[in-house]
Amino acid sequence: MDKFIIFAKLKTYMIMEKKLYPFKFVPVASRRPWGGDALVNVMGKEFVECDDDGNEVRLGADVKIGESWELADMGIEDSVVANGWLAGNTISELMETYLERIVGEKVYNHYGRQFPLLIKFLDINDRLSVQVHPDDEVSAERYDSLGKAEIWYVMDAKPGAKIFAGFNKEMSAQELYDRCKNGTVEEVMNVITPRRGDALLITPGTVHAADGGILIAEIQESSDMTFRLYDWGREFNPATARPLHLDEAIDIIDYRQFDQSLFIKGPLWEEECHCHEEECHCHEDKVTETLAVRPEFCATKINLTDPLHIYTDQFESFIVYICVEGAASIQVPSVNEKGESCMENHEFSKGETILVPADMPDFFLVPRDRSTILLEAVCRPDEDVDTYIDPETEAFLEGEDYEGLESEEESAPSAGASPLNFFS
Repeated sequence: MDKFIIFAKLKTYMIMEKKLYPFKFVPVASRRPWGGDALVNVMGKEFVECDDDGNEVRLGADVKIGESWELADMGIEDSVVANGWLAGNTISELMETYLERIVGEKVYNHYGRQFPLLIKFLDINDRLSVQVHPDDEVSAERYDSLGKAEIWYVMDAKPGAKIFAGFNKEMSAQELYDRCKNGTVEEVMNVITPRRGDALLITPGTVHAADGGILIAEIQESSDMTFRLYDWGREFNPATARPLHLDEAIDIIDYRQFDQSLFIKGPLWEEECHCHEEECHCHEDKVTETLAVRPEFCATKINLTDPLHIYTDQFESFIVYICVEGAASIQVPSVNEKGESCMENHEFSKGETILVPADMPDFFLVPRDRSTILLEAVCRPDEDVDTYIDPETEAFLEGEDYEGLESEEESAPSAGASPLNFFS
């Protein structure tokens, strides 16, 4: 074999076997007419764009930035690694090279080489359009894409801020269509007054919008499938008009009254607790709080007051941590060049996102601030079940002589038995 081919294969093998680590990424600004300056002035984000001459230009607070894409594998927009020996590589390049080492075997078998989640911060300073997202089935059939389920975590909300989620009554397609056309859709929208620490699960088909100064951390599927139904009059101004998709979306909308269980109230609602129990536990501090368990993603809120030992084999997935308050570090037991035990330390703070690859060893999640709150996101896709196979059916045909089979099964090792050691 050609020595250059051998060298190339050896080099690829060495890269593949090199130990991975928690990744941080370069945030990407997304301009929106409803955006503001909070991502720069409050979150301390630094955004850089290239001008027409190819020169890097730093975006100031005068630019309306609606979204900061923290972790995205979208083809047209791929996040770039900001730390470690893989800095400068995109998330899609990591997926091409490391495959299931990044996301886990089950996740990789389900999604292939696309990273399944998109992580954002939103600054909704003005009215976000009335919109809806399709589910995976519709998106795959019509657009060859993933659908879009998402969860919003409210990091801050100004007085008077509103989130519109679903409807305040049972709706019909005709009534919604007419109201979007005549500008009265707000009258039938379910209105939520958001407070810091609230969370809202937005399922596919849920019509939603927002207004009035809200800073949000968003976990969603890796998709930008958004149908705009109404744009608060901007569509009538040639300078601000954006395409509407009412006709495309009319058959994917959930017309039922909003399910209030999808809105998870945070600790600032404590004063409105009407529980009459002697020992009220409605708003007691919890280390972890489940926000969403769905085939698309699972999201958990962590109040990190003490170090946590994270056992990675229990996840069978990558883990994304989003710091929404305070600061933390991921400490990984390791061995230095002298053969001494040590800890690799990977720090991140409010407004930062970090990706822990699936093949990372166990690690410790350590608070660096008294008030540290993290969002944790993982994927546990449903395994496809063959409906033609009855799991209760015996493993032999009716009338078959299976006495020999039983004796073989009795002599077989149990599932918990130790495997043979071929290297002893």
